Amino acid sequence: MGKVYLVGAGPGDPDLITVKGLKCIKNADVILYDRLVNRELLEYARPKAELIYCGKLPHHHAMKQELINQTLVKHAKKGKIVTRLKGGDPFVFGRGGEEAEELAKNQIPFEIVPGITAGIAAPSYAGIPVTHRNYGSSFAFVTGHMKNGEEDHIKWEALSQIDTLAIYMGVKNLPYIQSKLLSFGKNSTTPVALINWGTTFKQKTIITDLYHVIEDAETGKIENPCMIVIGEVVKMREKIQWFEESFGETIPKEVV
Repeated sequence: MGKVYLVGAGPGDPDLITVKGLKCIKNADVILYDRLVNRELLEYARPKAELIYCGKLPHHHAMKQELINQTLVKHAKKGKIVTRLKGGDPFVFGRGGEEAEELAKNQIPFEIVPGITAGIAAPSYAGIPVTHRNYGSSFAFVTGHMKNGEEDHIKWEALSQIDTLAIYMGVKNLPYIQSKLLSFGKNSTTPVALINWGTTFKQKTIITDLYHVIEDAETGKIENPCMIVIGEVVKMREKIQWFEESFGETIPKEVV
């Protein structure tokens, strides 16, 4: 029997993967990787490692989730060391829980290797702390991936009282998100940051407010992947933004 490692690859910048996550890439016989995993990380794989792409786009999946689950089980039963490489953290909107459940059901040994999630990293790279004692002491991760007009299970009334919201993959549903928050009392002047391709050299950040967010997202041609940050902490960007002004500088890989 082999073993499966469910590994968080981080939010985009390849340097943000954990030490343990990198070891899992280097030691794997088989690597299943998602669309938002930085391809630079695959350069650390062994020359004979089998690389399997299983990314998902809206309405187009290279591999359906059921097939991914089956593939993990199949290779582990062949005695392979399998690394399932997922963008961000495997348990934050990454369906890692479903994969771990399938492995457990089939009595496959596995480990979870947490990763840095975009809900913290993208705001940090945009100069926005998700908490700040002057602006916000509570924050929540929210999925923005739902269909307009359909009932969801998100507790919008409670979320409207949270200081900072980090909303994943919500660009296409911005009108729904905006209407829900406004209907439960979120102030229309609440600052909003739209962070496109966070932590990568393509990062672009637009600052707006809850009332104008849809118009400004369209004007700025913002698409997924995008982290939507809603809250007073967004104001901190004026003082501490750093990455988009300096990402061209070379950051040393090692310090001797």
